[in-house]
Amino acid sequence: MGFEIRLLDGMAAIAAADWDRLAAPEAADGGRPRDPFTTHRFLLALDRSRSTGKGTGWQARPLVLTEADRPVAAMPLYVKTNSQGEYIFDHGWAEAFERAGGRYYPKLQVAVPFTPATGRRFLGDEAYRRPLMQAAIGLTRDNRLSSLHVTFCTEAEALDLAGFDGTLHRVSEQFHWENRGYASHEDFLAELSSRKRKAIRKERAVAQGHGLTIRALTGGQIAPAHWDAIWAFYQDTGSRKWGRPYLTRAFFHELHDTMRNDVLLILAFDGDRAVAGALNFIGRDTLYGRYWGCTRDYPCLHFELCYHQAIDWAIANGLRRVEAGAQGEHKLARGYLPVACHSLHWIADPAFRTAVSRYLDSERQAVGQEIEVLTSYGPFRRGAVQERD
Repeated sequence: MGFEIRLLDGMAAIAAADWDRLAAPEAADGGRPRDPFTTHRFLLALDRSRSTGKGTGWQARPLVLTEADRPVAAMPLYVKTNSQGEYIFDHGWAEAFERAGGRYYPKLQVAVPFTPATGRRFLGDEAYRRPLMQAAIGLTRDNRLSSLHVTFCTEAEALDLAGFDGTLHRVSEQFHWENRGYASHEDFLAELSSRKRKAIRKERAVAQGHGLTIRALTGGQIAPAHWDAIWAFYQDTGSRKWGRPYLTRAFFHELHDTMRNDVLLILAFDGDRAVAGALNFIGRDTLYGRYWGCTRDYPCLHFELCYHQAIDWAIANGLRRVEAGAQGEHKLARGYLPVACHSLHWIADPAFRTAVSRYLDSERQAVGQEIEVLTSYGPFRRGAVQERD
């Protein structure tokens, strides 16, 4: 293909400048990357903290294309021995394939571990998308693996590569908030129906009536003690949702040391003690909500810290969007509308690929219909979005 394919042994095997030149060229001027999740510092933090690696189900093997020893394209590739932490669920596929006598794991995954946020997965000029996909499919074939999965890729990447060498296109959904030039939270509320507007004001009044102090912290405002609180919240939420939290304590140390400027913590304090909080990451024009937790139950505080405060901060800082993570139709009533998310899947076994393809055809149609219906039931008063657009 005119270049060399290199499969690296972790993110430490490539210089940060070489990787970030491909992953976030828009940040070359010192500004923020489109999203921080494919940056070298984020992926390296996962490796160094042992959140990925031996025993985690995620083994980093970044794939890099080089010309004259210079990296020209790359993808965050992982060898997966389970389907945990992906948020595009294929557990049913694995069960069906193994019930039929196949071996589903290990598989290859092009993704950001534990991060259901859409972003570029084919790093570098778009002319290298197909060579990267061809190289990844070749690795899957040569090693007799069951499948290759590219999750939470951009729509442009999905549409470009759907059908390439049998690659399948999957559509799922999330709920995102869009900033349509609002000057304040009240400006946003003015576009909602009267009933939804009153419900949000009542909800915020309850959350703000607990006598807690809510603070938004980023960069140098974040102290090590704040990470102690976030870790406690994360452990509590993770143990209830997943059984075992994915990230290690060392990962939060790495965030403090290398990514404080990429992070927004929204914390609720009872006096000097943080009792609840939400961890967000800051992109070039998007705020990404990731984790939430608390030490005791405060009615409506989850909605306040994760959704309403995030909207407040996005408006104040001129961001265009808030992505509040995977799933959650409860977000609809709070102004977060359904949007399509995209992934690509290459399956080695032809018969199994055909069966999955039929399923995905039906799923795409169902997701499209659901997005249309949920949008029509959204909280905005009739014509409000069109008026502002």
